Order: sequence, then C-alpha cells, then structure tokens
Amino acid sequence: NNPEMSFMFVQLANYMKPPDEPEESEWAELREAQLMTLQLPETGMAVIIDIGEADDIHPKNKHDVGKRLALAALKIAYYKNIVYSGPIYKSMAIEGNKAIVDFDNTGTGLKCHDRYGYLKGFSIAGNDRKFYWAKAYIENNKVVVYSDRINNPVAVRYGWANNPDDVNLYNNEGLPASPFRTDNWPGITINNK
Repeated sequence: NNPEMSFMFVQLANYMKPPDEPEESEWAELREAQLMTLQLPETGMAVIIDIGEADDIHPKNKHDVGKRLALAALKIAYYKNIVYSGPIYKSMAIEGNKAIVDFDNTGTGLKCHDRYGYLKGFSIAGNDRKFYWAKAYIENNKVVVYSDRINNPVAVRYGWANNPDDVNLYNNEGLPASPFRTDNWPGITINNK
C-alpha cells in the first residue's frame, strides 16, 4: 500500500529458436507489455535481450542482469543522475522510403555492437502489414531503417521475435535497446486473458 515504493523488474530475455523471417511472437508481445509498465511511476526495467540463450529460459549471465537492475535502482529509487537504461523507442517519422526512429535514453549517443558497423534485428512493413528484414544505420543519434522491398514504409519493428539473437543497438554506455514496434496492429495475443 505504498504508491511511492520503487519496483524494478527484468524484461524477458531472448529464448527459443531464432527466426528465419520476421514473424509474430507471443514473447515479443509480452516484452512489449513489460515495456508499457514503465509508464507507471517509480518503475525500472533491466533489458536483457542480448544475454539470453536459445535452449535455456534462465540466462546463465546473472552478473549483467544484476548490474542493469542496480543501475535502474540507483536512478529510480536513489535519484542518482546516471544513465540507467538503454535506448527506448520514442517516435518514428517517414522520409521517402526510409523510416527515421528516435529514442529516449540514448545516454551519450547510440552505438552499434558489430565489428562491421551494421545494425541488425530491424524489420519494416508497408500498408500490407508484411514485414521484411531491413537495413538500418545510425545517423544524427537516430536510426534510419529501409528495405529495397518497401517503397512506402509505415511500420518498423526491432527485436520482434522469441529469440532476436542478433540485436545490436546500444547506447555508448553499453546498455541494449529494448525491443519495440512502431505499429499498433492487433497481435496474436489480443484475445488472450
């Protein structure tokens, strides 16, 4: 009965077989529900989409889980002026055949964890709601997303799968971006209770 009490939680890790093509996912929808919980005051979430394991629902890397929870607690419960979260989807704008995605919690900037500098884990769709893997890059602290298969994009998804094992968008502080979608199309769990 204390509405000011802080509450920290861990978003679901990546788990199960990685997808060959973009697809709907109950786990992605549950992660989205967890992300929506951050709208409540005094809540913090540790994103662990980058440390899960395909064949074990409980990631072995507890150190990073604890570290990310501790950062959230320091910010939310103890009001420290620190970067405590990775990038969180904020908004999307369309420019021609490209979607420009903006984020909160970018810290000192966005970063791609890939030896060749390619962002992975993004998909894009047009009005037909058919998603295709997309190319993406960081520009002006935003992410530009496009595909040669989509001329008029309307939606972007990132890490939208049970096991998006290739997601690699972080902030410079080393905290991963939370999976997200820009659309509000009914998901596969819409009628579940």
